Amino acid sequence: MLLALLAALMFGACHKAGEQKDGKTPATAPAPGAPALFKWKMQSLWQAGSINHKVFERFCKRVFDATGGRLEISPLPVGAVVAYNETLEAVGSGVLDGQQSGPGYFAGKDPGFVMLSEFPGGYETPWQMQAWFEYGGGRELARELYAKFNVFYIGSSWHGMESIPSKRALRGVDDLKGLKIRIPEGPNQEIFKELGAAPVNIPGSEVYTSLDRGVIDATDWGTLGMNVDLGYQKIAPYQIFPGFHSLPMSDVAVNMDRWKELPADIQTILEVAVRDFARDMIEQMSLADAEAARKITAEGTKLLNWDAAERRKFRVVAAHVMEGVAQRGPMARKIYDSHVAFMKRLGLLD
Repeated sequence: MLLALLAALMFGACHKAGEQKDGKTPATAPAPGAPALFKWKMQSLWQAGSINHKVFERFCKRVFDATGGRLEISPLPVGAVVAYNETLEAVGSGVLDGQQSGPGYFAGKDPGFVMLSEFPGGYETPWQMQAWFEYGGGRELARELYAKFNVFYIGSSWHGMESIPSKRALRGVDDLKGLKIRIPEGPNQEIFKELGAAPVNIPGSEVYTSLDRGVIDATDWGTLGMNVDLGYQKIAPYQIFPGFHSLPMSDVAVNMDRWKELPADIQTILEVAVRDFARDMIEQMSLADAEAARKITAEGTKLLNWDAAERRKFRVVAAHVMEGVAQRGPMARKIYDSHVAFMKRLGLLD
């Protein structure tokens, strides 16, 4: 009788210790072999098999392991369910549970997405922009913007500073004058135009041949590793590296209702996992850039690293152009002001 009473008391104590403040018992890991409690489909902006998508796949696996199998995320490549620029609406409506996409793809929905996507020429490294996101107000602004579309913004990632392959040496802003450079429409195109370049709109499928035939002198494309994978060094003997003109930010965001139904501990695990995903993406792309740099310098390509003074000249013009974008909407203004304040804090702007 005494043993039975002690067992009952111990069970009651353990049961109460496991309760949350609202009286509900937190979800526990499913039994071995049991199905996950939550199953999500998340579409990325990357092609299947690419290094970027592989990093995203590792993120999904880590979440599954860290939650004890309670949250299972299926990492879908770009276009698997909807087009790359339709994922925000698909996530908000529940067609997709989440996305790993780029804010810039949704510029037509709110100019704040343009400002959130990147600040051209603004930050020297991805770590600085990540610091803005985590400690400069970026996270809060991103969540405010995405919430308007029934989407919860978990966190950000960066795939690295983009480089510029060129057929002529570009050592500073003066060398941009008259440069025929392929740049998609948007703030970056406006910045290069302001600096005297002659931006050209060319589809991605035509960039290599246009550079080879002299239709353009240079191109905005991707990181050094991405450029080398496409063979640009074979026809463009110069590359600006380390890059600085473009640092696109990508998101990890989920349907607001899916987020709210998660237990608090899984929400915390996701936030930490996304932060680790950002680190993983930055480091993987940095390693790829370093390997590409060794390869092409040995083959004769010249890497041009702009000095701090030339980068600052570019940044000042970029800040002027981005202020024009800030005038297009209240969220764009709030994000712009936050960026500029943080860059001043880092000494990047006066």
